[in-house]
Parts: sequence; C-alpha cells; structure tokens
Amino acid sequence: MNSFRIISVFLVVWSAFVFIGNSHAETQMDMESALFQGQPMQREGSGTSWLPDSTSMHGHHFKSGSWDFMLHWNVYLRYTNQDAGSDGTRGNEKFDAPNWFMIMGKHQLGDNSALMLRSMLSLDLLTEGGKGYPLLFQSGETWHDRRLIDRQHPHDLFGELSVSYGLATAIDSGLFLYFGLPGEPALGPPTYLHRPSAQNNPDAPLGHHWQDSSHVTFGVITAGYFYKQFKIDASLFNGREPDEKRYDIDEPRFDSGSIRFSMNPSENTGLQVSHAYIKEPEVLEPEVSIHRTTASLIGNYSVSRDSRLSTALVWGMNKPDHGKAQNSFLAEADYRFGKNALFTRMEFIKKSGEELGLDEGREHDLFSISAFTLGMSRTIYSSHHVSISIGALCMVSPVEHDLRRIYGELPFSVEGYLRFSPVMTKTMSDNHIEHMGH
Repeated sequence: MNSFRIISVFLVVWSAFVFIGNSHAETQMDMESALFQGQPMQREGSGTSWLPDSTSMHGHHFKSGSWDFMLHWNVYLRYTNQDAGSDGTRGNEKFDAPNWFMIMGKHQLGDNSALMLRSMLSLDLLTEGGKGYPLLFQSGETWHDRRLIDRQHPHDLFGELSVSYGLATAIDSGLFLYFGLPGEPALGPPTYLHRPSAQNNPDAPLGHHWQDSSHVTFGVITAGYFYKQFKIDASLFNGREPDEKRYDIDEPRFDSGSIRFSMNPSENTGLQVSHAYIKEPEVLEPEVSIHRTTASLIGNYSVSRDSRLSTALVWGMNKPDHGKAQNSFLAEADYRFGKNALFTRMEFIKKSGEELGLDEGREHDLFSISAFTLGMSRTIYSSHHVSISIGALCMVSPVEHDLRRIYGELPFSVEGYLRFSPVMTKTMSDNHIEHMGH
C-alpha cells in the first residue's frame, strides 16, 4: 500500500470520529418510518425495500428544528489475503478500508405525510483504488475499460442521493414516492450493506450482480403502496452500471423497469419477490440486456436477552436476451451474543467463462462457483458515540475440475479487521424495549 492510501485510510477514520463527536446521539429512540407512515422505522431497508420490524439498528439519532436525523456508518481497517495458501494463480493480498456513511433526515409534513432526504457516501476510491479489493471469483464492472475479475469494485462517492414522500391513506396503509440520483430501484432484497445478517462481513457477496447490485443506480423513480404487512412497488430506472468515474453523477436514463412484492408475515420475518428488465447493464456488452428475477427471506430473532440471530436467504437469476440463465444462491447468518458475534455465508453461483477471464472459446460456458465463509468478531471498545470490534474470517472455495489449473483445488482466504461503527441504541416499541444493532 502506498503512502497516499495509508493517509486516506486514516482520514476516513478521523472524519468519522469528528462527525459523530459533534452529533448528539440519543440512547433511546421511537421513530416512525417516513416512507411507510404509521410503521416502525426499523422496517426501512435500502431504497424502498423492507426489513423485518424487529430488525436491530444502530446509529446516531439527533434533531435539528423540525427534522429528525439518523446517521449510520461502517469503516473497516482490514487485511485480506485471497488464496492464502497459493493454491492457484489468482490470489492477492491487501491492506485496505472498506467504508460507507449514510445520513437520513425526516420532516413530518402533517399527521399523515412526511418527507425524507437520504444520502450515502463512500470513500472507497481513496482506500481501495480504482481496481477495488481482491476477492476470488468476484466479477462485475470495469477499470481502465477492462473487466474486473477476482476483484470487488469500489463504490461511488455518492451511493445514494434521494428524496421520498410518504402519505398515509388509512391507519395501516399508505402511498409512497421515491426519487434517487443515485438511488435504488424496487428490485431485490435490501443490499448486503444494510442486511443485519452481513453486518460483520466486509466482503460483497459473489452473487452481488445477480441479487442486489442495483443499489447504486443513477436515475430511479419508484412508486408504491402498502397495506399492513403487504407492499408493492415499481420503478423506472437507469439500467447501466455506474461508470469508472467514481466521484461524478452519471447521466440518468430511464430505460429499465422493475416490480416487487414484499410481505412481512411477522415482526421477525421479511419476504420479497421481484423482477426487472435491465437494459444494457455492462459497458463492455452494450447490446446485451438482461431479465433479473430475485426472491429472498430475511429473519431477525431474539434468542435471549443479550443474543440475537439475523439470517438471509437470497436467490437471484440473470437471463440475458440471448444466452443461458445464470442462477445464484446465498445463505448468511449473524449470531450476536453479548460482545461476541459468529457469522457465516454460503454461496452457489453459475458464472460464465468471460466473467472469470477464461481463454477464448470458453467465454460462453457456465461454471459452478461455491464459497463458504465462517468468521467471528468481538467488541473491544464502546463509548457513547463509537463501537470498535475486532474480527476475522476464513473463506474456502471448492473448485470444479475445469477451473483448477487457474484457481487450484481448494483455495482458502483469510481476513482480519478492526470495525468502527455507531454504538447500539435502544429502540422503544409498543410491546417492548430492546437493544438494537443494525
């Protein structure tokens, strides 16, 4: 890592401390959703997606005049070593700092309506560089007009700049309208950055571009309606993935569409199914559009007074206009008990030879990818404003025969990190008060 990147990493952490040091965190909060009037704020996921009502949260809640604000953020100081045993030829290692910062403001316009402004920022380009971080079997987006392979791309400086409006039509129903530049369309589950089941894993899922990669879309408008535990929303949005200029606002286009049905059958469970037509998502394949279908089941369960289990099952399929459908499956869980957490992720994906950078002649063949991750973390410091935890994980990836000359037979990867995040807050509901940790 060069000196510039080292300085950038420390600036990210320092900026977080300065920001939260000047805010006034409240240890108890009782906020209603701005989008979904009359519903708990915990239900809000990324974009207009739903999480279970019992979802844990952490963040800084503060007021300014008639506005309610909430700040969420995560910074990892990390060492990652992909293919640590040098089983294949694609391994790499890196010191880096994946990070994101999100602030949302809610203004109640009356008894039945509210306005919400939301922004999400990331300094990944400084801390990761244009090629992002090494991650075996990962694919998606480009750097210097070349496909990124075995690397996770950095996020844009602006991951979300959105405005939304919620209107109650009855005690338990309402309409909502959402616009983002960038924003997230009505497609897929809440992105992995906001899923409690992934809160201690700094890696993007290998099926990210099959499941929830549309969370940064430059140009999206969504309208929807909810009734009690049911919601339907639909979007027009820009199908093209973000370009390599990570600091700018890409030109919005409304050439793609999606529809999603969501249901929270209990306070501990969230379901969704969605489908989209995405026009020419990849810049290197300007004439290839895809149909994406997803389904997910998210759970959040209180095991005891000081322990909680968060889970997610996600399926995503990309079907190009011409070619074979590619499926992806993900199962992940995070079990928090006291100051400790155990977490896991299992993935099964079909990827093409082109996405894996194979020789000409095999670019259209599909290959089975699997990966199994197990990790643990422990909180080592907690104040009124910041929580610091130390964590480690290991990922193993059994390799099918045709890929072993490149990846080896059983490459394993290891990571260690310090995670900086807001402290847990207390959330009051009609039925209970409990510690939250989103």
